[in-house]
Amino acid sequence: QVQLVESGGGLVQPGGSLRLSCAASGFTFSTYRMNWYRQAPGKERELVATITSAGGMTNYGDSVKGRFTISRDNAKNTVYLQMNSLKAEDTALYYCRAIIRGMTYWGQGTQVTVSS
Repeated sequence: QVQLVESGGGLVQPGGSLRLSCAASGFTFSTYRMNWYRQAPGKERELVATITSAGGMTNYGDSVKGRFTISRDNAKNTVYLQMNSLKAEDTALYYCRAIIRGMTYWGQGTQVTVSS
């Protein structure tokens, strides 16, 4: 069965950095694109970043472009989100997502809080 497990969230000061990880299992990870989403209280869930199966192409939401970097290690079945220059507005629950044979799978989320 498909499982996506996020980790790495926490409390960080504005301007700081965090690296999130999403460990995947139950499917052929290396053949699927992966995505990071986030959702802040009272706001819609928004796309943060996406990466193709081999990691050759990436896309980012406008609000994080230039600050966040998505990457993957197919040997470890893991996708990462490096977050730099964090702002208070980045505070949200961050989710890993995969779409496999038309089905959408989400991790449980990891909380990122940016505050002084």
